[in-house]
Amino acid sequence: MGGETIIIIYMEGKIFKVATFNVNSIRSRIHIIKRWLVKNSPDVLCLQETKVEDSLFPVEEIKNIGYNSVYRGEKRYNGVAILSSMNIEDVEYGFDNQMDGTRFIKAIINGITIMNVYVPQGKSIEHPDYKYKLRWFDGLIDYLTRNFSPEDMILLMGDMNVAPTEIDVTNPRSKLKHVCFHEKVREKFYKLLDWGFVDVFRKHKPEPGEFTFWDYRVKDALKRNIGWRVDHILATRPLAEKSINSYIDREPRAWEKPSDHTFLVAEFRL
Repeated sequence: MGGETIIIIYMEGKIFKVATFNVNSIRSRIHIIKRWLVKNSPDVLCLQETKVEDSLFPVEEIKNIGYNSVYRGEKRYNGVAILSSMNIEDVEYGFDNQMDGTRFIKAIINGITIMNVYVPQGKSIEHPDYKYKLRWFDGLIDYLTRNFSPEDMILLMGDMNVAPTEIDVTNPRSKLKHVCFHEKVREKFYKLLDWGFVDVFRKHKPEPGEFTFWDYRVKDALKRNIGWRVDHILATRPLAEKSINSYIDREPRAWEKPSDHTFLVAEFRL
């Protein structure tokens, strides 16, 4: 009399793929957005610096390739959007629907809270905009503290205009007084991590020389790899533990009429 054969099948979780990209004018870069989405098929793409009023946002072009969109923008400046092949729910603009709606948008997608940010650049450390940049980080941390827990499943993504460590910028010693590398703004970034976030890219890619931004004004910046890592995907620890990869896609920075930024991607097994 033979025993029964028992087969156990282990089902792997679904891959949840997200990306962020400072588009530097979505109308000027819609060809790049569509080409990249079709090629890479992320579940979520966060965009910053869309530079377009809501009435002119290319909703139908994005819908025609299978993506829903929510957005808030203004003419020539700022602007944030979230594109997703999934349902986008519980959308809010600005911290508590108040502060900087064209720089912050929150939604829930696939049960995960997605926060897309475009942090002010700051101009110079003596300029009032730099003080505003520091207050902006304080406002974000206060918003998180009042409304969320580090145990929640949260992704904080976007152009944060800060290179947090020396390996995140070329020639860091010459950038100590730059508004994206100054000690005070880096301290704000570390406070975000201390609140309960993990830098997902650095979890998987600890090596130097990886950047998301190459300045148009620097001759052959991409070719010489003179750049900055100022775009980030941060995840609360329960979600970061599920991350399986993160990478920078340099290729679109060399496409026709590119943004000065490129795509940062992260993948999670949920």
